[in-house]
Amino acid sequence: MIDPLSAASRLAGAGLEAQATRLRVVSENIANVRSTGATQGADPYARKTVVFQAELDRELGAASVRVKHLGTDPSPFQLEYDPGNPAADESGNVKLPNVNMLVEMADMREATRTYEANLQMMKQTRAMISMTIDLLRNQG
Repeated sequence: MIDPLSAASRLAGAGLEAQATRLRVVSENIANVRSTGATQGADPYARKTVVFQAELDRELGAASVRVKHLGTDPSPFQLEYDPGNPAADESGNVKLPNVNMLVEMADMREATRTYEANLQMMKQTRAMISMTIDLLRNQG
């Protein structure tokens, strides 16, 4: 059986990896908030989503998390009347991405806080390992 400090470190690492992916996807969504299609009437950038999956780490005997897959948001694109835009259709409407900045900012804030919590868990685990090693050195 794996020791609890190693288990805590591995679980925090899985959380860090999952939230780093989430932050990357949110950043990509924000970067493409005004990206239109390349040709007349073409679909613009579609908002990406991250789907997490809880999984049992049998070696640790604890639940962990991983990114199951990256998906796309099925919500409709926004329409904006801009007849001078090269991506405008025959009615002068341009399809804009289905990215809502408020949603993305909230998602980024939550992912950042979760990332920081996992990072703090990793730091605390390393500190406890270090203290344990120091105690063992001082006993002998």
